[in-house]
Amino acid sequence: MTNRRDFLKKAGLAAAAGTTALAAPAVRAQGKITWRLQTYAGPALAEHVIKPAIDAFNKAANGEMQIDLYTSDQLVPTGELFRAMQAGTIDAVQSDDDSMASPVDIKVFGGYFPFASRYSLDVPTLFHQYGLNEIWAEAYGEVEGVTWLSAGSWDPCNFATVKPVKSLEDLKGLRIFTFPTAGKFLTRFGVVPVTLPWEDVQVAMQTGELDGLAWSGITEDYTVGWADVTKYFLTNNISGAWCGSFFANSARWNEVPEHLKTLFRLCIDSSHYYRQHWYWGGEAQLRAEGTKLELTTIPDEEWKTVEQEALKFWDEIAATSPRAVKVVEILKKYRDVMEKAGPPYRYS
Repeated sequence: MTNRRDFLKKAGLAAAAGTTALAAPAVRAQGKITWRLQTYAGPALAEHVIKPAIDAFNKAANGEMQIDLYTSDQLVPTGELFRAMQAGTIDAVQSDDDSMASPVDIKVFGGYFPFASRYSLDVPTLFHQYGLNEIWAEAYGEVEGVTWLSAGSWDPCNFATVKPVKSLEDLKGLRIFTFPTAGKFLTRFGVVPVTLPWEDVQVAMQTGELDGLAWSGITEDYTVGWADVTKYFLTNNISGAWCGSFFANSARWNEVPEHLKTLFRLCIDSSHYYRQHWYWGGEAQLRAEGTKLELTTIPDEEWKTVEQEALKFWDEIAATSPRAVKVVEILKKYRDVMEKAGPPYRYS
């Protein structure tokens, strides 16, 4: 697989020669279409969150198209994914809107928007039944060169730390690796958000540069090795599910025949489904039977103040654009419906 150094070297040579090699259509010899898709996830995580779906697509495409999968920062840094896809340097992306700096006013709702979801099923319900699909399509429809394809849910956002967290006071001063909007919210409780390349996080934990993470649930902590460099897992979470999407360069997407577009969408749905059961089962099993992390909990009454602060945060975000107002109104309506429905949808 191409490494980032070789990829960037070739990109530089192409640019120096005044060519458009990187932006050329992704159609190769004998009519076979080849895409480069980069995910936000590192290698161990990508094995679950995207690789099964891409493998299935490549097999079912029967030689007409192949998607080459690249993992976090392998070709371009995660923060540059959107621009690289827009320019045609890469053909497709799996990421949240927030960490890849999408130039849309709803990017803050990607990743972990505080308390927007309680469970992983909340995300697809919000998109398919409460109107977020239409809002995302509208927002990205205003951006040249990129097509938004589908959103889905991942795992919850919990803290994994080197020190036990049993009260809000324990969060103060902790240097935490997290997502941009989640980090902005957590500063209200004294957390110091730290941005690092994904592959550097484990070493940063070992050297003391970080005190912990608010980047995933316990399944990822074990899968990617973070459970080996942290000691405690806080059962309270600030979001029940990460919201991420699949995107494609619009010119590349338009070159794909309709039957392969349909196949790719089906494989995206397959990826969404796989993550639902992989995370749901993993979160419970590792809390109950995992041996690497000690569970801690902030009392419900104290944690309610965090939820209440999140609602204030929602209103602040709503003030940033008319479309953000629509999203926050949908989140509030959905929250109200779930609370009225009661268990198992929401527990008081």
